[in-house]
Amino acid sequence: MRSPRRQPLLVPALLCAFTVLVARPTDAVAGGVGRRADGDSGISAQVVRLYQDAALATGRYEAGNQEAQAQRAREQWFEELLGRERREIAVLREGLGRIARAQYRDGGGLPLTAQIIFATDPAELMRGQHVFSRTTLAVDNAVEKSRRAEARLAADEAKAAAVRRRMERRSAELATLKRDIERTLEEARGQLQGQADASVAAGSCRGAVRLDQPQQAVENTWVTPVAAYELSAGFGSGGSHWASRHTGQDFAVPIGTPVRAVGAGRVVKVSCGGAFGIEIVIEHPGGYSTQYAHLAAVTVDQGASVAPGQWIGQSGTSGNSTGPHLHFEVRVTPEAGSAVDPVPWLAARGAPVG
Repeated sequence: MRSPRRQPLLVPALLCAFTVLVARPTDAVAGGVGRRADGDSGISAQVVRLYQDAALATGRYEAGNQEAQAQRAREQWFEELLGRERREIAVLREGLGRIARAQYRDGGGLPLTAQIIFATDPAELMRGQHVFSRTTLAVDNAVEKSRRAEARLAADEAKAAAVRRRMERRSAELATLKRDIERTLEEARGQLQGQADASVAAGSCRGAVRLDQPQQAVENTWVTPVAAYELSAGFGSGGSHWASRHTGQDFAVPIGTPVRAVGAGRVVKVSCGGAFGIEIVIEHPGGYSTQYAHLAAVTVDQGASVAPGQWIGQSGTSGNSTGPHLHFEVRVTPEAGSAVDPVPWLAARGAPVG
């Protein structure tokens, strides 16, 4: 069993495509990159491309979510504005009622002819007509203001509804795209692992797969074996899957994640059988060796020289494995049984884990 989680994923599994941001091997070791030994990059390259597609889709999906959150904040502000407009209309309507009632009380309810007949004082009649004119103007202005406010409210409500529908449609499209790529990626990972299991069962490797690698340079002489990961079983931990104690550090990563050479060296072993499943051992200058096990594919040949950060394989769950992860060891010799704790070893070389 794996040890409790000791570090959160640096990025979600679907963002594992960002692990491609590692160094392109030097010209001496990059020959033929992009082609498999049999002339076809195969399912391994498809998985890498799908990781990239998934990363882009996830990025767009997350950006859409952020935009939707910002839009919801704008909608909240807009709803407050609409609320103020509704309250303003209610006040206007109440004002219209008061004006109409006042107009009726002040004589606005009598026809002008009747007011002339019943008037006892011409000056009083003129004052009444002046009041009536002002009242009528106030009513007209209030009605027009109310109409404008109601029209503005209707337009604002329609605008808010249109924006909301557009955001919902966009979110649904991004979610569908993300889901489709995830499904295709899962199928491709299953095919890749199926090929790995067949190789382990036969005890014969399929041959190195050449994958296109990015051209970004690695600044450090040493790097971690994968760029994004969760730490699972650590060095020296106990469990039923090991004869005594765990001899390496496990990095939990999805099937097909590019695995990197932690430093410059020479591939001294490529094996496809036994408890480690598909494994690679690299001998580094200074006497230490590193092992990369439970792979789904290898991208280098035995005897090849490798550069720091160069892709040497793809992670999997071949051999005696409880789930997708990379088993990484640092050894005093290339052979099993000479392992040291890889975490402080990498940290001492400027490649901290965790």
